[in-house]
Order: sequence, then structure tokens, then C-alpha cells
Amino acid sequence: MTEAAIGRPVGDDRGGRTAFQGAPGAFSHEACVELRPWDVHVPFETFAEAIEAVKTGDCDCALIPVENSTIGPVEPAATLVASAGLEQVADVWRPIQIALMALDGVEIGEIRTVSSHPIALRQCAGNLAAMGLATVEAFDTAGAARAVSEGNDRTRAALAPVAAAEVYGLSILRNDLQDSDTNSTRFVLLCREAG
Repeated sequence: MTEAAIGRPVGDDRGGRTAFQGAPGAFSHEACVELRPWDVHVPFETFAEAIEAVKTGDCDCALIPVENSTIGPVEPAATLVASAGLEQVADVWRPIQIALMALDGVEIGEIRTVSSHPIALRQCAGNLAAMGLATVEAFDTAGAARAVSEGNDRTRAALAPVAAAEVYGLSILRNDLQDSDTNSTRFVLLCREAG
């Protein structure tokens, strides 16, 4: 599949509602913005809630990550997608580059803990271990960035897309913290009906 305009029928200029898991600035949100820019992008805290929004008709489709080149299946998303009973109308692999971010003015040596979605933490496990940083699981990459931004703890950092640093006013301490230079994730577009 191509990365351009997935799931949009030729000649269809209507916008819709695309569900994604996470907060604004998350990898899934970035994928929605790039792959379905004509839609309203609707955040949900869990993969199950995003998928259910399509089933109930609250959203027209959902863009869900199901596989990562570094760690394999993205769970529980892959299992939920397989059992959802929704049509997979498109899929695309996207590069995933994970940034380490903290409050403005914080130096990397001040960081003691880093939080993110468990899948992102696993993609950076080797680098985090080498840096001696303790990990804390969060519901989402951008949600972790938001929590760091709202806190006043100079020892906390988050792993998230660069866009999350912009959204939540954080400084990038290090780009490309993922263990693999070819780290990528496969997203699927789920709809009740094709298109």
C-alpha cells in the first residue's frame, strides 16, 4: 500500500471522522494527519474504544497500529483488530522515530525516569538501559509528554514523537532513541464499509 490518502475513494471529497488511540501528538495521530488529512481526528484512550467508535458509527474509520518491525505485534491492538469484525480497507508501514523530551532547560544528566506507552519503551529498551533510566508505563506516548509538561519534575522525561514536544512545549534531549534505525509500524484502516 502507498502512504498517500489511504482509504479515500477517487473523487470523494467528503471529510469524515477517524478514530485513533492516544492523545494529540501521538504516533497514531501523526499517521492520521498524514494519511487522512481531510478527516477530523478523534482521540480515544484505548484501542478498544477507538474500534468501538467505528462499530457504533461515532467514527467512520479507525487507524490502528498492529505490528512493529522491532518488537512484532502491537498488543492488544493486533488482537482487537483481528476480532473486531470490521473491514481492513488499507494498511501502511510508517517509520517510527522516538524522541526523548523533558521540561525546557533540563539537561539529559538530570533525567532519572522516562515514561511512554509500553510499546515505545520496548522499542528503546537497549538505549534506555545503556543510559541507566528507569521506565514508567503510560497509556500513550503523547499522554506521557503531556504529563511531563504538566509536572514540575526535572528528573522526568517522556518518549514520544517530535510533534508531541511541540504540542506540549517540551525540549528534545535526544532524537532517534529507538534501538533500530529501521524501526517502523504497520497501521491498518478499519471501516464498517469500504471507503
